Amino acid sequence: MLRRSFIKLLSFGGPAAITFPSIGFAADKNENIVNPETREYWVNVLTKIAHPVLSNLSEGKLALNMPVQVHPDNKRDRSNVTRLEAFGRLIAGISPWLELGEDGSTEGKLRAQYIGWTRKSIAHAVDPTSRDFMDFHNEGQALVDTAFLAHGLLRAPKQLWEPLDSTVKANVIAAFKSSRDVKPGYNNWLLFSAMVEAFLLKTGNGADLMRIDFAIKKHLEWYKGDGTYGDGNEFHWDYYNSFVIQPMLLDVTKVLVDSGKEKKELYEQVLKRAQRYAEVQERMISPEGTYPPLGRSLAYRFGAFQTLAQLALTNTLPETLHPAQVRSALSAVIDRSISGVDTFDKSGWLNIGFCGHQPRVAEIYISTGSLYLCSVGLLPLGLPPADAFWTAPAEEWTSKRIWSGKEVRMDHALE
Repeated sequence: MLRRSFIKLLSFGGPAAITFPSIGFAADKNENIVNPETREYWVNVLTKIAHPVLSNLSEGKLALNMPVQVHPDNKRDRSNVTRLEAFGRLIAGISPWLELGEDGSTEGKLRAQYIGWTRKSIAHAVDPTSRDFMDFHNEGQALVDTAFLAHGLLRAPKQLWEPLDSTVKANVIAAFKSSRDVKPGYNNWLLFSAMVEAFLLKTGNGADLMRIDFAIKKHLEWYKGDGTYGDGNEFHWDYYNSFVIQPMLLDVTKVLVDSGKEKKELYEQVLKRAQRYAEVQERMISPEGTYPPLGRSLAYRFGAFQTLAQLALTNTLPETLHPAQVRSALSAVIDRSISGVDTFDKSGWLNIGFCGHQPRVAEIYISTGSLYLCSVGLLPLGLPPADAFWTAPAEEWTSKRIWSGKEVRMDHALE
């Protein structure tokens, strides 16, 4: 089932389908990329997703060419927010891969192209004179996606922050600080404010530490046990522990510890809980590479596994999970999701859906740009090709093993 020819994936797009004529990464050997567990497959998935966003924004043409798809019954105008959604969320996912930088390999040359596009895209997004200047403060959604963009820049400082010229940096800081105009909700949104401030702290640009401290303290209060936080006081059966809470809590607390503002014990506590949540996520992946369609924001697709992907990226997986086991499990999910019918439109943009094109899956806050949070499921591409995550032989994940009658370890709650 998993051994689909990659030519099928490429066929979803029209003019924007990824064939890399100047690089040749997949152009001449599509038929040979049949194993979703290969790094080549993951890179091609990521660049197919990223291509229309970055190729257009780097030329100042995103507002001109990006579609705005919503639920068929949704009358809300999302055109003012959808571009920052697409850009911020995509950068949150693609940045670890870009941080590897350029090298002489075919993949390294491809990365160079995307690094160049991304730097130009950042400049357009924060330039008030650009037709692709984005709204960082006029409504609540602006705070959400400012935070995703800040998260992406934190994940790739050497490639996406340090090389920017002083004018672009000043525009980024001004845009980020303008998001303070948005009052966050009393739930996971507190972490959006905290993430923006964490970036300002990391770069020495006048962070508001109270916003960070309040977000962390409230989430520690909202912890429900066994590796799971409430979204506010209430527990929700959805994937927001992975879309937002666990990854942002991990990286915000790490910035605090690295800056000498918190003790390392706080980060260790947050990491231990995230490791338990990652164990649960791995066990939720069925032998067929499916997972339960629970809760809000199903249109974010395999972005639901950001926590598992992030712990693989940072080499902090629990001892119970082997990197190759996680690669196999995530590959199965990505393949099932991306290969759905009409996942992409004729121009290569993502369509709304959980598996394919299912526009009625969308909540009222979902539009085309929202969908690019799927990219955070590909975070392990920030590991170099020689890492064991990529080189170790494939391993069956827990559900695949147990449903084939093989032994698995006992599962235990986090005390």
